[in-house]
Amino acid sequence: MAKKATKVTKDELKSIQDKVNKINSIQMQIGGMEVQKLQAIDHIKSLQTELNVIQTSLESKYGKVSVNITDGSLKQIPSENGSLN
Repeated sequence: MAKKATKVTKDELKSIQDKVNKINSIQMQIGGMEVQKLQAIDHIKSLQTELNVIQTSLESKYGKVSVNITDGSLKQIPSENGSLN
């Protein structure tokens, strides 16, 4: 009758530990990326809020217009009935 092993070999243990350590490291990287993603989303929301403030200010100054973001020119936006504001 063969003797039952009570431990894995050193090489097997090293291989298992290596894989577990790599998995843990990648999970930590993913966690870091998720934090960066959430921060980026918050930054976008903040910028969108700031843009809305600017748009409201421009609308009160120029009326309903579209701004060409390349050269700053304004184009009137027709109202729903087709007339320009």
